Amino acid sequence: MFDKNITWGIIGVGDVCEVKSGPAYQKTKGFSLKSVMRRDLAKARDFAQRHGIEKYTYNADELINDPEIDAIYIATPPQHHLSFALKVAAADKICCVEKPMARNFEECNKMLLPFESKKLPLFVAYYRRTLPRFLKVKEWIDHEKIGEIRHIHWSLCQPPNPAADYPDFYNWRTDKQIAPGGYFDDLASHGLDLFHFLLGKFKSVCGQSNNQQNLYAAPDAFTGSWVHENGITGSGFWNFGTWKKVDKVEILGEKGRISFAIFNEEPVRLETEKEQLSLAIEHPIHVQQYHVEAMRDQLLYGKAYSSTGKSALHTAWVMDNILGVI
Repeated sequence: MFDKNITWGIIGVGDVCEVKSGPAYQKTKGFSLKSVMRRDLAKARDFAQRHGIEKYTYNADELINDPEIDAIYIATPPQHHLSFALKVAAADKICCVEKPMARNFEECNKMLLPFESKKLPLFVAYYRRTLPRFLKVKEWIDHEKIGEIRHIHWSLCQPPNPAADYPDFYNWRTDKQIAPGGYFDDLASHGLDLFHFLLGKFKSVCGQSNNQQNLYAAPDAFTGSWVHENGITGSGFWNFGTWKKVDKVEILGEKGRISFAIFNEEPVRLETEKEQLSLAIEHPIHVQQYHVEAMRDQLLYGKAYSSTGKSALHTAWVMDNILGVI
């Protein structure tokens, strides 16, 4: 545990840091955001000035090795996560990496090793583990509201991105060199990590992927099935070329059903013979606020947080098995 205020620096202050994550580091008691980095110095300066941050730079090494910085949040696209995280570990500093942790299981494992050997905290921003909506689902599961759980299924579908029809379109989420699984890497990782949190580790996983539309270099259609260590079975399909959006998770038990969405802001629902509940639970304005507070609670008060490099490594293993690369 640390016995002082922890100062943070952010590498990669793009859109995700504007509202979703950046302000949470400023609003969390015990943390302060002191420096930000972006390759475009003018954009780094603009972010710092608008958010009241003291320092800014275009040089990641300068930020990582700044003696006034205790911890680094890496908020870049995933192709940079491993190289920056290794530098953070070499500097003996705390690290939080944006999800997905890296491009594949192998990179995640390489990242984790130096943090574990030095006993340095490594967190990953799978913040759904801290959101009240999903904690209500966990409460229902832990209190056996639907009895023994038999199966979980997730359907996630959406139409193709119309911008892909333009010659100058570029999105790292469909660049196979950055996101080998395309949108699956960026989106499915959230849900699969949440299932790990809700139902325990995965024991065996298999799947298939395909490029049905040929709009992007990365695949766009996926199916998967798995078994958790406790015997609960699971399945999912993810398709990014359907006619309308679908985002539905169903957890089936011996006495009822729990249903919710991973991304859509819909109520969480509990259905049994005895009760029918539908609860609308809003996210915080800064959706990573509770995630950042959970890191604070571990670092300053010794309360363990579950979204670590080790848990995210397991999620990467699940994803690579569905993609068929391990």
